[in-house]
Amino acid sequence: MLPAVVLLSGCNLDISSDDDNTSAQSSVTTEPTVQIAGAAMKGVIQQGLVVANRLIADKDGYYSPQRQAAKPVLTADDGSYEWQLRGKAEGWALVELTADGGTRMICDVVPQCDQAGGATVAFGQTMPLDSNFSLLGAGDLRMETVNLTPLTHLAVTLAERSSEGLSPVAISNAYSTVENWFGLPTGALRLTPPDLTNLNATTGVTADAIQVAIANAAFLALVNDNTQWDSISDVLADVTSQVSATGQISITGDGTNVALADLVSAAALQSSELQNVVDSSVISQKLVVVEYRNVQRFKTIADVNEEGDTVVVDSGNTTDGTTDGTTGGDETAGTDSGSTTDSSTDTNTDTSTDTSTGSTDEQVAGTTEPDTSGGETSTDTTTDETVADTGTDTETSEPVTETTPEETVPANTALLSWTAPLTRENGESLAMGEIAGFEVVYGTSAENLDQSLAIGDASVDELLVDELTEGTWYFAIRTLDTDGNRSRLSEVVYKQI
Repeated sequence: MLPAVVLLSGCNLDISSDDDNTSAQSSVTTEPTVQIAGAAMKGVIQQGLVVANRLIADKDGYYSPQRQAAKPVLTADDGSYEWQLRGKAEGWALVELTADGGTRMICDVVPQCDQAGGATVAFGQTMPLDSNFSLLGAGDLRMETVNLTPLTHLAVTLAERSSEGLSPVAISNAYSTVENWFGLPTGALRLTPPDLTNLNATTGVTADAIQVAIANAAFLALVNDNTQWDSISDVLADVTSQVSATGQISITGDGTNVALADLVSAAALQSSELQNVVDSSVISQKLVVVEYRNVQRFKTIADVNEEGDTVVVDSGNTTDGTTDGTTGGDETAGTDSGSTTDSSTDTNTDTSTDTSTGSTDEQVAGTTEPDTSGGETSTDTTTDETVADTGTDTETSEPVTETTPEETVPANTALLSWTAPLTRENGESLAMGEIAGFEVVYGTSAENLDQSLAIGDASVDELLVDELTEGTWYFAIRTLDTDGNRSRLSEVVYKQI
């Protein structure tokens, strides 16, 4: 045994007692770390360089990143990253992404992405990013995933204008302000945006998350539509400089700078274009909802009021019809007539189960013009089919035949289908060109349909309502015309989840 001991000592190995080893290991493992995770999405950013730093307040209460020498981690092919930050899981952190010669971004603009001095890149293909490209995001280390997108970048830029710097309050307020600018529900910037080039493969994605992804895609879409922008870095630099200087984005533009109206218009167009490239009927319906939201947002941007030097005041609700308590869901307001006139004509409503039909009168919403008529609607109940018809004809309508979706419908969803009306409630004919879309309202009580989904396409006759909790859900639908008039609600139908 003696030669072995000599050999080990000669190799400069320290032979310690078990107690010494335990003490050494303890000194290494006792330092806590916290993992920060997220994704860089504008489309998907691959091989981007990510660094995270804690946000620490100085003696005057001003928050700034506690920068430490660290080697960046690279984002994966799906844009995700993980960063181990030394210290306890408390406080907030700033996460920064930069690009180098190896960084690539997937083109998420339909049909292609333009490059100054280079060939166009097809939707879904990768393109290089210049060294000026960067993204910022911030979050609470105790609970939050920190995603990096153009919208989070604007929010951090806005927060930096605060007298407290990047304090938790300033960051939270800035995130909410940017959400309001783009008509997003509260908390939307904390959602991980899906890959718009691979929507057919996503499961459980909400319309809110898709809307965030499309709002981010709009920054790149402006490069295609305007020769003054050579790259997304140029667009981001312009918008960032506006926010840094004034705390706002130009609402309708001055012909030189990027305008909020430009970005929302581009988002609406991309929502429409994406419907042509997805195969999933479920995703297509959610894109219709997102398109409608952006169209309505665009229509009201001119009315946004400015208040203070860091906040553009706007609730993000473009129309009446959305009730409280649904923030963060997939609900969208329908178009309101804007009138309190009580004059309207009655209409018969046929309700049928299997082949039997009946008639019932419903309350009418007053309008300055004759209301449009609601259409037939049905749910994909697993027992008897329930059909509601609010057509203006007095004759009994034929029961609606349920359509079979192209893919398996999850158990926590309800598939609704309807027929567009041909007449208004006063008997006048109604052309398809006069129908702006439909509004589906639903809830867990027939007397309190407190959630809504709006469809800005008259040709749509089917909607999948997802993420329903266990219990009985009740649904009704109304028609919206191009003048802003709304029909009365159809008879309520239901489905047990």
